[in-house]
Amino acid sequence: MAEENKQIPSPTQFDLNAKWDACLDLGVRRFVYSSMAGAFGGLLLFRSPVTRWAAVAFGAGVGIGSAYTECSQIFEGSPPKSV
Repeated sequence: MAEENKQIPSPTQFDLNAKWDACLDLGVRRFVYSSMAGAFGGLLLFRSPVTRWAAVAFGAGVGIGSAYTECSQIFEGSPPKSV
């Protein structure tokens, strides 16, 4: 029988994969939740469909921006800033 050469990934590769998984999960969640919050706020505060869509877009932008900031801290390995 022929032996199969299996490469065992290094622990840093596992760590990198876990970081990517965490960032993708964080990004999708924050995008969806912020978009929903923008849609809800737009329904309550605005009457025009254009301003409602603007509120959704603003919420989505806030979600993506906060996820990007958190992911950059995850990949750099810097501790979160304390106030």
